Formats: sequence, structure tokens, C-alpha cells
Amino acid sequence: MDQHSILPEFQSFLHNRGIVAEKKIPYYAFWASRFLVFNNEHEDLPLDVRIDRFLGELKVKGKVPADWQARQAEEAVRLYVGHFISGKTSRLSPNTDPVSLSNREDWTALIEKTRELIRLKHYSYSTERTYLDWIRRFFHYLDTTKRTTISAESLRDFLSYLAIEKRVAASTQNQAFNALLFLFRHILKQDLKGIEAVRAKRGQRLPTVLSVAEVQELLRNMEGMALLMAQILYGSGLRLREVLRLRVQDVDFEGKALFVRGGKGDKDRTTLLPEAVKPALLKHLDDMKKMHEQDLQDGFGEVFLPDALERKYPEAARQWGWQYVFSAAKRSVDPRTGVVRRHHLSEKVLQGAMRQALRKAGIIKHASVHTLRHSFATHLLMNGVNIREVQDLLGHKHVDTTMVYTHVIRTLTNAPKSPLDMLEGIVKKG
Repeated sequence: MDQHSILPEFQSFLHNRGIVAEKKIPYYAFWASRFLVFNNEHEDLPLDVRIDRFLGELKVKGKVPADWQARQAEEAVRLYVGHFISGKTSRLSPNTDPVSLSNREDWTALIEKTRELIRLKHYSYSTERTYLDWIRRFFHYLDTTKRTTISAESLRDFLSYLAIEKRVAASTQNQAFNALLFLFRHILKQDLKGIEAVRAKRGQRLPTVLSVAEVQELLRNMEGMALLMAQILYGSGLRLREVLRLRVQDVDFEGKALFVRGGKGDKDRTTLLPEAVKPALLKHLDDMKKMHEQDLQDGFGEVFLPDALERKYPEAARQWGWQYVFSAAKRSVDPRTGVVRRHHLSEKVLQGAMRQALRKAGIIKHASVHTLRHSFATHLLMNGVNIREVQDLLGHKHVDTTMVYTHVIRTLTNAPKSPLDMLEGIVKKG
């Protein structure tokens, strides 16, 4: 049988939507046809149960020899049921009409409206860039698939395309959805409910953690401001952007605490200020203060203030307490306002220093700056600190997120002895 004759309407649907690569379309039709045969024999069961049982039997009976084929079969069934025959797009309110895009000028206008609203809502600049990037990618997908309207159906197809064709991680797909949800809800005035896209899946991943000896060796191969930042990251459990956004007034030497303002989820919290960094940090702040005083003499010295504080406290932007702890070496133009300011240090500075130190230390683990935060949490738990306290220090909303570090501890402590090592005189050595 010609593979293109299997469910030709479904194949044409996939071709027009651009969800699946052209060469893979016949295989998706094959899996959908297999499901239809199974479906006809189990019509008494609810649809979700039929789908799960069909996929389960494929795996149990060995009809899918590889994991990628099982994933392809599931995607095919979800596309057939959720996209092709469901007859449902997401419910929209209060406006259900798709928005027409006659030319690229319409795209540009929507992007600019989105940019203006993001700034009005005081979202971070990184969020602005991320949201606008996903909106541009969505528009490019519409252009590639020759669509002239923005609708819930096209959004659903785009999210499925990311999962199936681009193989993005679940977190990446969620990031795209959040960006486009902002576009639909606030710009197009359409409230999406129940998007039935093929979801990207990701199994549990254990974080990379350095041993205490590896951390010591890593820090030995760093110097200057990068070393101080790395020490704070490991000693306080901060995220990279949290340490970059520290203000002078967020450092409490007497209370041995750091205040994190507007961290992930826009939450404030306190964490530890290691006693070991106090001398170096005091000297660093003294150098930063001299640089700030010179900026003031040169007619500059302002810093970005969050949440419209600049209008509420006009003089605060020039005050020492509001300056970044880790300021950039050069002044730069604020991309939003055009004002010349001294921003915080670029992420790339520490990331580059980290990669170089890992290489010099001979550490072959797939580590990054964020690994220091993972190591902070794991080493605290190894030292008997209560997991709830570690949760608070990290700023996790749920303790389940912190629990992942308990699975890592075994690799850094006395693990059970392997039964192979218990055999005597059987295993040949050397």
C-alpha cells in the first residue's frame, strides 16, 4: 500500500499546518490509522482511556522497538484527536474573531504595542526581549505556513510544532506559551482557555553538583571580581541575576545577610552573607564608591530604579545605597530610555570566567554558574541543615523543588557498597 494513501486528509492537514516535517507525515498517518483500528474495538471506553490503553499496548507488545517511535505514535494520536477531528479550537472571550495580518507592517505594529505595554507594566528588560522574540518566531511560523490570521488554532499548532519538530524542552514551550498568552490576552483581547497542544515532555533531571574539593579547586582558579561573585553564589545560594542585581543597601554586614529584591516570581527573601567574603566585599564596595563619586563629578551617577521608583524618589537614582554592588566597568545607554547610566556587570563576564576556571581546575562535569547554587543547597543538606530552611534560603515556593537535592547527596556521601564489590575471588582485577 502506498504510504501516502493512508488517511490522506490527515496527511494534507499536517502538511498545511506545518506541524510535522514533510518526510515524517506518512508515519504519523500510519500511527493514527493504527489507533483508529484500536478505537473501533474499544468504543465503550472514554476517549482518554482509549488513547492511553492504545499507547500502553504498543509498548507492552513490543510494536514500537524504540523510544522515539513510541513518542512519535503518541504525538500522532494527539494530533489526530486534539487537532484534526476535535473540531475545537480554544474558547475565546470576549472577542472570538481571529486577527488578520495583511502584511508585515501589521506584525510590526503588534510588536510595538506589546513592547509599550510590557514597559507600562514594568516587566524586566530580559522578559521584554524574551516575549518579543517568541512573538516574532510565532509570526515567522505563520508566514512559513502561509497563514494570514492570528487565532487560537494557529497558536495551538505553533506550540505543537515546537514540541514535535523543534523538540524543545517543556520549559521552553511553556515560555513560548506565556509570551503568546500575553499577546492574546492584553493586545488582541482574547482570553485563551484550554489550549490542547501536544506538550513537550521532560523527565526528571538531577542537577549537577560539585564536591567540596571541586569547589575549592574551582575558586583557586578564579580571581578579582569574578572570584568574589562566585564565592557569594556558592556561599549564599543566589541565582546569577540575583547577584548581579544586588544593590549596596541589600548587603547587611552586621546581620550577616543578603536581601534579594524581586527575585524569581517577583519575591523578596533573605539569605546568608558568608563571613569569609566580608573583607574582600568591603574593599570592593570601597572601590565601587570611588567610581560612583567620580561618575557624579562627571555629571552622571544615576542607576536604573525598578517599579517607577525614579518618579517617586527623584534623587534616589544618584544615591550610593541604590548603586549595584557589581557595577559594569563602563557606562552604557539604557536601551529603553536612552539615558547614559552605569548598569550592573554583564552575565557573560562571570560565565566566561567560570568556564575558564573549570577548564584550569580539570573539572569535566557539565557545570555552569548555576551549579554553584546547586552545590550550596546540597552541601547544606549534607551538613544537616533542615530542608525547610534550605527551601527558604533558596526561595523555592514548594519543598518538592528542594527535595531534588536529597537525591544528589548519595553521590557525594557514603553510598551503599555494590554487590559486585562484595564478591571475593571471582572478579578478575587488572
